[in-house]
Amino acid sequence: MPSEFNDNKILLSTSSLNIGYREKRNLISIAEAINFEITSGELVALIGINGSGKSTLLKTLSGQIPALGGGINIGGQSLDDLHTKNLGAYLSLVLTNEAVSRQLTVFELVALGRHPYTNWLGQMNDEDIIKVNKALNQVDLIQKKDKLCDSLSDGQFQKVLIARSLAQDTPLILMDEPTTHLDMFHKAYVLQLLKSIVKTSLKSILFASHEINLALQLCDKIILIDQQKVIFGSPSELIQKKAFSSLFPSDFIVFDEVSKTFRMKISKD
Repeated sequence: MPSEFNDNKILLSTSSLNIGYREKRNLISIAEAINFEITSGELVALIGINGSGKSTLLKTLSGQIPALGGGINIGGQSLDDLHTKNLGAYLSLVLTNEAVSRQLTVFELVALGRHPYTNWLGQMNDEDIIKVNKALNQVDLIQKKDKLCDSLSDGQFQKVLIARSLAQDTPLILMDEPTTHLDMFHKAYVLQLLKSIVKTSLKSILFASHEINLALQLCDKIILIDQQKVIFGSPSELIQKKAFSSLFPSDFIVFDEVSKTFRMKISKD
């Protein structure tokens, strides 16, 4: 882990960030004036309805697509100043449905996380192997290290992708919908695993999710995208601001501030 990342240090921050995409000659803005800070040891959820811009924000923060305006800083350095190889030592990315060969063994796939540190041949040294095994232990998959990923369940494969990001040993991990295609038990299991990781390390995890009720219970901070506006704060702070009241149509889904959950509004007629 880079030495400048210590306890309570800012790992990721944005300043008047504007996100969107280019369509032919036009710039389409999705959200503007995005300002937030993520410090070490925080679990942060990025939530919003479908099409609100969650994936666009993650791709912008990870340098996959350019920002339309404003700034992104990782550990005090501008994202623009971090070359691709160097960025891999600061930030790891877990995407939904990414093109990963399931013909690799569990160990081989997790070992790909060591790429930023290996030589041009991709040869691992003893330290690399120790970090891969440590990551497998963290997600309780060490006993399946020699299994082909093609033989795993969706929940187990998701844990392999998380282990790959842990093996990369970055202070910051970004995840896009880490609980997609999982049943309720495994959704809760994965999010509890992420919470455990940030509690037992200086790492921080920012993940986009539709599991809003679980996120409100487990996360330290929330980034909410709603109607092209971004609100950031702790779950309690956002509840006090009534930030969730307009997220869904109130005649169908309502937010209960006491239980901190969304529920379907059932007609008594």
